[in-house]
Amino acid sequence: MTNKNNSKFKLIKIIIKLLPLIINFRRDRKEWVKREGKNIDENKYRKNAQKALKIFIQLGPSYIKLGQWLSSRSDILPQPYLEVFATLQDDVPVEPFEKVKKIIDEELGNLEENFDYFNKDAFSGASLGQVYHAKYNGKDVVVKISRPGIERIVDEDISILKKLIPLVSRFIDPNLTFSVEGMFSQFTETIYEEMDYIKEAENLLIIKKNLANEKKVIIPNVILDRTSKHIITTEYEPGIKITDIETLDKKGIDRQQLVILIHHVFFKMLLRNNIFHSDPHPGNIAVKDDGSIILYDFGMVGRLDNETRLLLIRLYLGLIDKDPVRTVDVLYQLGTLDYTTNRNIIEKAIELSIRSMHGKHVDKMEVKSLMDLSNKTLSKFPFRLPKYLALYMRMTSIVEGIYNQHQVKFQFVKVLSNLFEKEGLIKEAYIEEIKYSFQKFVKNIEASANLSQTIKTYLDNQESNIKKTDRRYAFLGKSIFASALFIGSAFLFSYNPIISAIGFICSIILFVFSIIKK
Repeated sequence: MTNKNNSKFKLIKIIIKLLPLIINFRRDRKEWVKREGKNIDENKYRKNAQKALKIFIQLGPSYIKLGQWLSSRSDILPQPYLEVFATLQDDVPVEPFEKVKKIIDEELGNLEENFDYFNKDAFSGASLGQVYHAKYNGKDVVVKISRPGIERIVDEDISILKKLIPLVSRFIDPNLTFSVEGMFSQFTETIYEEMDYIKEAENLLIIKKNLANEKKVIIPNVILDRTSKHIITTEYEPGIKITDIETLDKKGIDRQQLVILIHHVFFKMLLRNNIFHSDPHPGNIAVKDDGSIILYDFGMVGRLDNETRLLLIRLYLGLIDKDPVRTVDVLYQLGTLDYTTNRNIIEKAIELSIRSMHGKHVDKMEVKSLMDLSNKTLSKFPFRLPKYLALYMRMTSIVEGIYNQHQVKFQFVKVLSNLFEKEGLIKEAYIEEIKYSFQKFVKNIEASANLSQTIKTYLDNQESNIKKTDRRYAFLGKSIFASALFIGSAFLFSYNPIISAIGFICSIILFVFSIIKK
């Protein structure tokens, strides 16, 4: 009974803290959507976002993590909110070592027997764990240990958020319900995976194997003998923080090549393999003196089934080929656009983005205009982000943030084109494009055949002039079918000219044949 009362009290306390933020956000978002991000008081938005940030930090680990997730969701937050939430650091005061030592004793055994040396002062404290320097078999290692009692804390937080999220999303904007609940579902799965360090070790090993041919990528070795559910030990690989521009410049590291390398590596994970690192924030990427990158922390990873991976390849191929029609087709197939959307407006927005992406120089203002365009488009139209794409959205958004900090000359389309060529993805993409076009062609033929058969059946049921009309109706049915085939092929021309040409030829042959038989 006491636990139930405590839970209710905690829920009421959180609602009281969050209510002013929710009301402010509802008002700001409505105004942002109505005015399409123009002529708004950005300072007011930022102040409200700062207040929200402060409360999230006060509420603890789960809310800090949730805030980090929201920082990559331009379909949910207005641009000024995104900019403020992007500053949210997963930096929490560490627990006393005596509490942490109990976990080591329970899962590995005696501390002195497991490590040659162990520095009891944590050098980093995050919301879910804290990190220590140690020595093992004469090598410097890093030991990450779960924050004591973290699973119970997360359980309580998730239980409360499950009650609040559906109500809050409907109150703010009913159009957000699908995306917000999908995001929260993925967030819940991911936070529990992050707390399982055996799973993290498995993720690290898979991604390390997948990137084995990337000579400029370093992933620290995991020491499985000193890893358990709440402890993970990896070799110590120091480097320069990816956002430490001053030090990178002093070392003479080519930051343009660095940004290109990061995009290449993360999009290779996404488009070539079925698992990708989905938390590339600056604390998880470091740089060696030779310009190689080091990747840390594999607790948060995304996974895509092969069908979704191929759809994303086709999506990016549409951007490379400057084809907004095909790009929008794939967005529909991914389930990100509602069919009530005004397709013409979306295509125009995509066309503007493609034009900018293929520009000779993408400067700061151009990048900002692209982000603004994306944010306004996603806010205004029924954009839906399925649960399985939430981590993809997060990864791409954070990687883009790294580019924005470096502000070097960079063309994303060129990086994509090189990746597609190097990894043999172009052939794979065009095969899928032909399959899709053929399926669409077959559906058009089936629809035409059904229409032709319906009309013919109706005509066949007429009682007058049976003998004369039979021939005429057969001719009419074939003519209608040939016409439908011709129109369907014309419609298909912009998607696949080859299949369209075949359709044109077939329709002409059928029409000529029907005249001869008349």
